[in-house]
Amino acid sequence: MSPTEIGGLPAHVLLVHVIVVAVPLTAVLLVLTAVWPRARRRGSGLTAIVALVTLVAVPVTTHAGEWLQRRVPATALVRAHTQLGDGLLPWTVALFVVAAVLWVLQRFEIRRVGGLAGDGGPGTARAPTRLVAAVGRSGTAVAVVLAVLATAVSVGAVVDVYRIGESGARAAWTGHFSQQPLVLHDRRPAG
Repeated sequence: MSPTEIGGLPAHVLLVHVIVVAVPLTAVLLVLTAVWPRARRRGSGLTAIVALVTLVAVPVTTHAGEWLQRRVPATALVRAHTQLGDGLLPWTVALFVVAAVLWVLQRFEIRRVGGLAGDGGPGTARAPTRLVAAVGRSGTAVAVVLAVLATAVSVGAVVDVYRIGESGARAAWTGHFSQQPLVLHDRRPAG
């Protein structure tokens, strides 16, 4: 088994399933943590981790796709799929960045509410204290901006995954199946 094959199958055709699940899952978690304070308090760390896994999975899947591309006929449909696939990485970077920002702001909020930020105690950093104070003063504006950004990035990423998947299905199946069954199977029980 090589990194481009899994069980004798091209890894790309299996890894795309990770992307098809991970990107929408990341998008849903990101929007929830951006618009719902309770979800942000409880799930911003998980969202950042899922976003990181998604971010790592994209280049792995793309690499496996490039390997596969060199082993299938170079059709216009394959080229279109490849071009669309190359556009997913910036979306997943954006998903991760917004998730990380939400997590960092949530961590600072916990410190502020807990009395650790800005209390002047030992180990309290001044830059985070100023950031927490600034976010606290403009919290509503920051929350709205992050919610809009999270929603826009999430919708863009999910739409891109749909477009990539649809083009991949067309590349794999156009001209390779029949509308009618090719073989009629005898459905009588053996015996």
